[in-house]
Amino acid sequence: MSDTVEDVDLPYDEDVSSEQEKISALRERLEVLESQNEEMRDQLLDANAENNKYQQKLERLTHENKKLKQSPLFVATVQEIADEGVVIKQHGNNQEALTEVTEEMREELEPDSRVAVNNSLSIVKRLDNETDVRARVMQVEHSPDVTYADIGGLEEQMQEVRETVEMPLDRPEMFEQVGIQPPSGVLLYGPPGTGKTMLAKAVANQTDATFIKMAGSELVHKFIGEGAKLVRDLFEVARENEPAVLFIDEIDAIASKRTDSKTSGDAEVQRTMMQLLSEMDGFEDRGEVRIIAATNRFDMLDEAILRPGRFDRLIEIPKPDEEGREVIFQIHTRKMNVDVDVDFAELADLTGEASGADIKAMCTEAGMFAIRDDRTEVYMQDFLDAYEKISQTGDDDPDEALAFA
Repeated sequence: MSDTVEDVDLPYDEDVSSEQEKISALRERLEVLESQNEEMRDQLLDANAENNKYQQKLERLTHENKKLKQSPLFVATVQEIADEGVVIKQHGNNQEALTEVTEEMREELEPDSRVAVNNSLSIVKRLDNETDVRARVMQVEHSPDVTYADIGGLEEQMQEVRETVEMPLDRPEMFEQVGIQPPSGVLLYGPPGTGKTMLAKAVANQTDATFIKMAGSELVHKFIGEGAKLVRDLFEVARENEPAVLFIDEIDAIASKRTDSKTSGDAEVQRTMMQLLSEMDGFEDRGEVRIIAATNRFDMLDEAILRPGRFDRLIEIPKPDEEGREVIFQIHTRKMNVDVDVDFAELADLTGEASGADIKAMCTEAGMFAIRDDRTEVYMQDFLDAYEKISQTGDDDPDEALAFA
């Protein structure tokens, strides 16, 4: 029951207070009440906000609880669409089943479609095609800063790579007019440090095609079928983004000669290689996908992967000759502050069987000698000291020592 006017305590003495005092006292009381009202309004807004927060949390928990109570769905693949229904194969246990679907669902399905099924193996919905995320992250988004001008002593090899990879993408009409199929793949082989990977980087820099890089060891997995699936997904990503160039480094990790070994690990590697062989030259058209592969162990590769149709060109990347070494010295010292007395011809003659990577290491070490002496200019003696240091480093390893023999 609300208070009446008689029940409210007045802020003044009605008998002795003047009219002015009564008005003043009432105004003061009004200000206090308005302040209290404002404070209570703020508290109400805060309470409403808190209520909304808990309401949202309640809805989320209710939704999660509902999901937890639902039966799980399983992934399956459509094998065949028949008049009696749809034949599916469940992933994991390879169980096959014949299930009925609505006409609307039947129109959405086709062989090899991925679907979600419930406990009774009834199709609930179609799933998007799956591509392993590992295959997608191998796509190169930004071109490497390596160009053909950064590679020395490999002019003939660079020309062959460009004819195999770039020309079919840039001038396909030339091959049509001549009446031949462009080479579909190139294998680069040779000793370590001779520029095989740099050639691939230069191709990625030069071409506008999608460039996908990977190492052969990344395809080796312990679970049955996982490596083969990744190979399929890699080529699927390449076909989706064609024209594309697929670079496989250290291909000997999955394409070594087949043996009679019965171990599960060797069997899985061979399964992965079989999938690679099928993708490179199988029944399905590869499309505008060019392949570059590199290896240091050409002698280990299986004959099946070396035949034409898979790798149409086998290009040896040897260690540079004396003229090539001189060019490589000039390339790696372009940005260095080199003294005019530095004789690159003499250095090329001195370094013998050095690879391009050896020469780069020697130039870096020469720069370090200059820094130690608090100089900004690199002298001929710095290169000689670097050669001596790197030669001594290889004394304990005969293979390394040969590099500067």
